[in-house]
Amino acid sequence: MQTINEIQDEIIDEFSFFSDWMEKYEHIIEFGKELNGLEEIYKTEDNLVKGCQSRVWLHADMNDGILRFDADSDAVITKGLVGLMVRVLSNQPPAAIASADLYFVDKIGLKEHLSPNRANGLVSMIKKIKMYALAYEAKTKQD
Repeated sequence: MQTINEIQDEIIDEFSFFSDWMEKYEHIIEFGKELNGLEEIYKTEDNLVKGCQSRVWLHADMNDGILRFDADSDAVITKGLVGLMVRVLSNQPPAAIASADLYFVDKIGLKEHLSPNRANGLVSMIKKIKMYALAYEAKTKQD
């Protein structure tokens, strides 16, 4: 299993191949296409990411100490952004997700190339993922 930092480094490498932001946006959209989507039963108010202009749902499930995320959105770029976050943070232990330093966001220039609304949405997605991780981490400590 790759670590979060290994995946981030891989993404930084991938983005370094693109010379302009149109190509980078296309790559982000590809992350959304790689998502399996989300079953309608998981498109609930609880799974909705607050602070996103578009509708974004994040569902977390834990098996054998590994937290897995499924996500969907009704907007193409936003679906790509959540797909990118799922690629980096899914299939990891909750403690690793909660403490992850997501340096790749700055390294690939994501924040300065997103509209303020999308940048806020990205921050909201990261917060929601980390909140899930903290909740599952606390739950495993209780069991």
